[in-house]
Amino acid sequence: MTPLRPALLIFVSSVIFAETPRESGIDFPGNPGPHNAITDVNGVTVGHTQVIKDQDNGTPLARSGVTALLPRGTTHDPVFAGIHALNGNGEMTGAHWIKESGFLEGPIMITNTHSIGAVHEGTILWMRERAYHDGGLAALPAIAETWDGFLNDINGLHVRPQHAIEALDTASSGPVSQGNVGGGTGMVCFRFKGGIGSSSRVFEIEGTEYTLGVLVQANFGRRRDFTLRGIPVGKLLPEGRAPLPKRGAPAQTEPEGNSIIAIVATDVPLLPHQLERVAQRVSLGVGQTGGTGKNSSGDIFIAFSTANQGAWSDPGSSYHTLSAINNGSIDPVFDATIQATEEAIINALFAAETMTGRAGNTVFELPEDEVVELFEK
Repeated sequence: MTPLRPALLIFVSSVIFAETPRESGIDFPGNPGPHNAITDVNGVTVGHTQVIKDQDNGTPLARSGVTALLPRGTTHDPVFAGIHALNGNGEMTGAHWIKESGFLEGPIMITNTHSIGAVHEGTILWMRERAYHDGGLAALPAIAETWDGFLNDINGLHVRPQHAIEALDTASSGPVSQGNVGGGTGMVCFRFKGGIGSSSRVFEIEGTEYTLGVLVQANFGRRRDFTLRGIPVGKLLPEGRAPLPKRGAPAQTEPEGNSIIAIVATDVPLLPHQLERVAQRVSLGVGQTGGTGKNSSGDIFIAFSTANQGAWSDPGSSYHTLSAINNGSIDPVFDATIQATEEAIINALFAAETMTGRAGNTVFELPEDEVVELFEK
């Protein structure tokens, strides 16, 4: 395949980490995995591509990108999955088939609202050209979105199929870049700079250790609602140190923040109906940070399990032998989901940096020092 090379800059994210909330002394419940990221679930890989473009006169234009997540890396082995929408003013392609079949068959991609089509095309090209999926069968990848039109020229359609391919080709295990990366490049959360965040939990069920991880694209929330571990930070931060988004032109709207996409991965053996229940619990983690599922929000959550390898394949029999925990033992999974979701959102805010985008609009980063001081008090 000859790669498509649009006339704009492509940035494939490198792993750059500032001090995390945990390192700053913020106390979160639960035990994180070694990277405190969704990639702590064995086999899960994540990649990002940024799309940054300025006009010839240096005026910022494109501030967007793509995040790719592969449940089993480059191995095509569909996983059991479940979906839940806290509020459905958004999109995730392939959702109907996931709910119908109980399987997630391919990658999960996250981008901006108007780039669903380009990322879908690029994902199909990647699946075909990388021999990830049988080219003779229909593919219904999960492409999700949130709106980045305050910082990004969203109607310019600057994200192209090649950016999805780049994100998929660079997906890896290990630490996950967060903040202004991938699909989160131009996102706003609680009217601070938002973006990609991730966290994980390790826990036991009847003596067996399991891992669960969450990855979010955080683009939601009103400033006055922002809460950190029960502290109403959004109300307490001094305005001079926590400025609201700055408009570069008077006719533009300052964003309240509109949506969040969350991906939950775990190695706990769960069936699709149980995974739908897990996806529902993301809502509680969002709520602990101050999110309430506004009418304009696309709050769409997907959960999958990497257990039961080969459940999709046809072994020459009409039957599969599956494993699953019983519902009476599922509470630790719910707890881990809520905890990791909350921390993933806070990690996105701590990692994100001030950005100036389309028409000179600026969104300021969370003032971490002031937040930590409020927490300590």
